[in-house]
Amino acid sequence: MRVPFVNLQAQSRELSKDLASAFERVVASGTFVLGSEVADFERRAAAHIGVRHTVGVSSGTDALVVVLMALGIGPGDEVVTTPFTFVSTAEAVLRVGATLRFVDVDRASLALDPALVESAVTPSTRAIVAVHLYGRPARMDALGDVAGRRGLFLVEDAAQAYGSSLKGRSVGAWGHAGCFSFFPSKLLGAAGDAGLVATNDDQLAGRLRRLRQHGSDGEGRYGALGGNFRIDALQAAVLSAKMPHVERWISRRREHALAYDEAFRSFPELSLMESSADESWNGAIYTVRVRDGRRDSLRRHLAERGIETRVYYDPPLHRQPVFATAGCGQDMLPEAERAAPEVLSLPLCPELRNDDRELVVTSVASFFGR
Repeated sequence: MRVPFVNLQAQSRELSKDLASAFERVVASGTFVLGSEVADFERRAAAHIGVRHTVGVSSGTDALVVVLMALGIGPGDEVVTTPFTFVSTAEAVLRVGATLRFVDVDRASLALDPALVESAVTPSTRAIVAVHLYGRPARMDALGDVAGRRGLFLVEDAAQAYGSSLKGRSVGAWGHAGCFSFFPSKLLGAAGDAGLVATNDDQLAGRLRRLRQHGSDGEGRYGALGGNFRIDALQAAVLSAKMPHVERWISRRREHALAYDEAFRSFPELSLMESSADESWNGAIYTVRVRDGRRDSLRRHLAERGIETRVYYDPPLHRQPVFATAGCGQDMLPEAERAAPEVLSLPLCPELRNDDRELVVTSVASFFGR
């Protein structure tokens, strides 16, 4: 592809000395799981997010699973979340044995609609899992009000949203816990799978640390069934090496996003996702909605010109076979279903060159006869 969706090779070349130093440091230490590298990364991440505790784990998916376990959510409990997200959000609910309840999204943001969440709560509901879709903050203030009034846990799936904030507070710091993914293609990406849980709850942090090591107290006693959810030292060292560049990368992503917005705002065939005045978006994934059933044709047009695109998430989760089999796939959720065949994500990464961005713009314009 002439214009890849992400360009990890370019990022690795830029940071090659720092990444090599991180690798050599871990190898020399002989400590490959947890240890000082992980503790140092957790301190850095906690300071950046603005929480008392962060707990490094094996992936963003495992972050969600271990949080639900630590909150005591299981069979007989109901968890409300969005159908317009990656499979792991809903998968984690079923993996702990809880009941999954999908609630439709807001038309403008494609994030959970707080009013619909409130009306969906039942006596069995224990938690809300909000997703910061494409890195854009969900309405955590309104969802927090719902959770507070109804006595529910509020969990943030911030897999795409490291570095985003709402009303000056970082995502991951609004709920009882925030779950991050450091999959390599993320804004802050590891050299493999890695994740993080952020929380201000001292007791919850302690349970998370025990559960990530099979429920061990560190002295040979196992007080709960946990799992092998540990982050390894190499991933922590790589993330620590990349962390000083996060704000620069966010700035560059926003620059590209603003240029796309300026170019596409006059296209009646496209709908743009707008940021609200009180949010700060990390520029994770730039997505437009293509009207009149032309999304797939536009995508083919761009591919013919060497431009890689992605579609997140079509079909939405309530239409995926695994959730229909689990008995939670039949509800009509019109906003999610309307959005699914329209969304298209365009190349956006710090390494994207301005001339390549212009090729994306001119190629989109040519498809619409401009």
